[in-house]
Amino acid sequence: MPSTPVYLDYAATTPVRPEVLEAMLPYLGQATFGNPSSAHRFGRAARAGFEQAKRQVAAAVGAEPNQVVFTSGGTEADNLAIIGAALAARERKEPMLVAVAATEHKAVLAAAHAVKHLGGEEAILPVDRNGIVDLAAVDQVLERRAAAVSVMWVNNETGTVQPVEAIAARCQAAGVCFHTDAVQAFGKIPFSVLDLPCTLVTISGHKIGAPKGIGALIIRDRKAVEAIIHGGGQQFGLRPGTENVAGAVALGRAAELAVAELDAQAVRLGELRDQLTRRLREGISDIVINAEDTRRAPHILSVTVPGTDSEALLMHFDLAGIAVSAGSACTTGAVEPSHVLTAMGIPRELALGAIRFSLGHETTQADVDRAVEVFPTVVAKVRKLSGVLGR
Repeated sequence: MPSTPVYLDYAATTPVRPEVLEAMLPYLGQATFGNPSSAHRFGRAARAGFEQAKRQVAAAVGAEPNQVVFTSGGTEADNLAIIGAALAARERKEPMLVAVAATEHKAVLAAAHAVKHLGGEEAILPVDRNGIVDLAAVDQVLERRAAAVSVMWVNNETGTVQPVEAIAARCQAAGVCFHTDAVQAFGKIPFSVLDLPCTLVTISGHKIGAPKGIGALIIRDRKAVEAIIHGGGQQFGLRPGTENVAGAVALGRAAELAVAELDAQAVRLGELRDQLTRRLREGISDIVINAEDTRRAPHILSVTVPGTDSEALLMHFDLAGIAVSAGSACTTGAVEPSHVLTAMGIPRELALGAIRFSLGHETTQADVDRAVEVFPTVVAKVRKLSGVLGR
């Protein structure tokens, strides 16, 4: 194994950036550790940091500070958006129908499914072979007066960029709440809710250099959602509980950095991603680039390798000192293909051999060179093993 492991799984999580750590540390120490709801100086100091973080996040996404609701991460924000919108529809005595794309993150899919247990209904929007949502299907659920439509801005597995502008405009015209999980979009592609008539937007800190456990839901219309956690009146009552001040400060600083560096990083990562694509294909000519024929975010590359399985590929990459992500999930002992690739119509036997490379702020040319170097060897080993086991 090389002395320095190579990390190419930034879509899963990122290291905390030094600037972010520096910003949040005072709120874990003696001077500003107070409860932001307290009236004394310790509480006021914490409240000041929390409010500053709201302003930073709002400025980064093009929202107003009072539209930022901090959560424990993307999953909670997605649940608040989907279930909260369904509950708000119930309060208005309207249909509790939520429509979500088939390729959504499991947080959105599971939240939509949970709405059924509340007496509502879920609709799954089909996608094409590149993972793009069928706009005709969106129109159909809008005719049924859906409580909310949720379509991920950038897919976390393939990098597919959805036509969120068109979907949001359709929802706005129909008077329907539109939510987008923008966890993989924020900091990677141009991003401003000023240019998008969306109601709810999810972002997450640990994808952009903040620690795990902090995220936000941008709520542009408070009537669009009802709280799913109940307690005190913090954050307008939509997300009660003592606020994670240090986490919020971290997200605020990370959001500032992400916006400031977006243009340069998008170009750099896009060039590295394209180079990686070309050189992987030179090493293994029959690999398939998933969603190759549509616009993709610059930091994600999903490939499928015929004659392999992703769990074995992942293991051998790890043995070679390279961290990537498998395109399948092991549930109750059975390996199943990615629901994203399956929804795109990729055959099961091919989808089982999917690998995701994802690049980030710290990715170097040397990292790409190392991945390209070991790729043919890893594939050969897995194919040989698959051939032996298949006899």
